[in-house]
Amino acid sequence: MEAKVVKAFGTEALNVPLHTMNIKRRGLQSHDIEMEILFCGICHSDLHQIKNDFGGIMFPIVPGHEIVGKVIRVGEHVSNFKIGDLAAIGCIVDSCGKCESCQDDLEHFCDEGVTFSFNSPDKYLGGATFGGFSETYVCNEKYVLHVPETLDLASAAPLLCAGITVYSPLKHWQAGPGKIVGVSGIGGLGHLAIKIAKAMGAHVVVFTTSPSKVEDAKRLGADMAVLSSDTEQMKKYSGKIHLIIDTVSAKHDVNAYLNLLRHDGSVVLVGLPPEPLEILSFSIVMGRRSFSGSNIGGIAETQEMLNFCAMHNIMADIELIGVDEIRSNKRAGYCLCESCRGSVVNGNKHCESNE
Repeated sequence: MEAKVVKAFGTEALNVPLHTMNIKRRGLQSHDIEMEILFCGICHSDLHQIKNDFGGIMFPIVPGHEIVGKVIRVGEHVSNFKIGDLAAIGCIVDSCGKCESCQDDLEHFCDEGVTFSFNSPDKYLGGATFGGFSETYVCNEKYVLHVPETLDLASAAPLLCAGITVYSPLKHWQAGPGKIVGVSGIGGLGHLAIKIAKAMGAHVVVFTTSPSKVEDAKRLGADMAVLSSDTEQMKKYSGKIHLIIDTVSAKHDVNAYLNLLRHDGSVVLVGLPPEPLEILSFSIVMGRRSFSGSNIGGIAETQEMLNFCAMHNIMADIELIGVDEIRSNKRAGYCLCESCRGSVVNGNKHCESNE
């Protein structure tokens, strides 16, 4: 079947602001579904890609990997979806399906290389895959998720990345009753980590550098909020924390958190600091502590996470904006115009949103 032209929001070059453009979606294959996109989250990873922070970006680019919508067409051999179903597409849209990682439902660790929902090589049309800042998405049903009807679609969108990114390590390190779980940072990842860890039955302690976020942490369900800059507050938890989910994406002292762990505890990094982090040897050898990392989750675990969130009425705290507001949203603290290029808005007098 011939490719279909759809409207999207992206850019053709590094310093060109996001704008409306036309892209091609592949023709429907026998195991594909086509989804009308109703909502798509804006993740910090989208900003990293737009700014080419980690290199390797392919242009043109259409960001967006927290995608929810409604199925509008299905291929002849599709068995798990029908027209009208609520559906979601997260970070993963293809993998080899044969390697040990894929066989273990860890498609995100595929030995042959996972295909992400945007800015990955597109084996059907060539070039790069295009993301959810668009009208529709075509994907093999194996990588499409069912959205429980009790979830608000807009608030559920960030679960497709932020939700699974914190759910996976919380499950893997067995957060639950009798465990003290720390959460470092209260942003997109951190606020969901609080909600999910609490729903798992853990005692949740939030560590933040911002006094203004202490009350936010408690509102989200944290049992305690600690100012990480307050040495005396930090000492109270020395050797007591079983697990810390570290969501901070800037350079920071992880040793301060490692020293809060009880024996066999772990600090799990899920943020993406662009600079190396220094780990002191005694921070880990004492108490057999570990510094670990985790990155999203496989398809089965992502579906499990959506079902868990529906069961516990967990959704992201969001600000709903229109596509025309994506380029600049000072309330959310970022701007994608040519002058700001995704940086936190800080009174840039040349910002296009000031014009």
